[in-house]
Amino acid sequence: MDTGLKTHVLPAGAAATATAAGVLAEGGLVAFPTETVYGLGADAGNAAAIARLYQAKGRPAFNPLIAHVADLGAARRIALFDGQALRLAEAFWPGPLTLVLPKALSCPVAELATAGLDTVAIRIPAHKVARDIIKAFGGAVVAPSANLSGHVSPTTAEHVNVDLAGRIDMIVDGGPVEVGVESTIVGCFSDPVLLRPGGLPRAEIERVLGHPLQSPPPDAESDAQPIAPGMLASHYAPRTPVRLNASDVHVGEALLSFGPVKVVRRECASVEMNLSERGDLAEAAANLFGYLRTLDTRNADAIAVMPIPEDGLGEAINDRLRRAAVGR
Repeated sequence: MDTGLKTHVLPAGAAATATAAGVLAEGGLVAFPTETVYGLGADAGNAAAIARLYQAKGRPAFNPLIAHVADLGAARRIALFDGQALRLAEAFWPGPLTLVLPKALSCPVAELATAGLDTVAIRIPAHKVARDIIKAFGGAVVAPSANLSGHVSPTTAEHVNVDLAGRIDMIVDGGPVEVGVESTIVGCFSDPVLLRPGGLPRAEIERVLGHPLQSPPPDAESDAQPIAPGMLASHYAPRTPVRLNASDVHVGEALLSFGPVKVVRRECASVEMNLSERGDLAEAAANLFGYLRTLDTRNADAIAVMPIPEDGLGEAINDRLRRAAVGR
């Protein structure tokens, strides 16, 4: 897609914040860092800007977007909070938690961003650059991951540039992100539901609620109409096929390892990257998308991925890997 658009890259700071807010106000598209991954921002109330965002990402228009806001007051103008939702917001915002809530009567988020649903996904990011831009803009900003739809999510400004140069107006370079996987999404229905594992572990949410999170309904991940972002069966997918829970390496495969390496025929790997040599799941989450992107450039027959524990952030890591393995 050659739009002839010049994508400007500015280092994070006061000048970039002011410029980004102006671009958003004019209906433009700005990529910026959050604590989870880089997001691609557009004015949440501007349907034309959101349509441009979908086009730039090549994203299905039935896939809803997350509205990012500066504070809880702004969130309550967009969505209706019950007691459980309010407890979660007060405990974990700003931070890597998205809540799916009923829309407020005068919800300013465009229908295109909510994919025609009666609910809206919302969060307050913890990253200073993201919050400064949202505050300077003065309204809600939808910001899905700043990559081509289905591609591996971006954790640096360079990742954004590779996918979206010439498609968007501006990239604010705030360095590599801290968390490295997208936000956890909880549907605040009569019983809170874990819709997508992410950067906030399930156990911490359940501790605040005082009871377990429910599982999503069987049709929640339907490619026809997902009920939250990031729930398409095929997502976060590199071009190279991904083989999960590998206990051995085939000739011509790249190896994505974790912890002390215990795989058969390790020497057959064309290239190896270890998510965390010491077996730290937080470090592995931060490295996941960057390492997948790097291995995807090595012309391997496949990417063999060692087993990752399911506890803590491992639940989110394995969720992304399973979606990557579905392919495109």
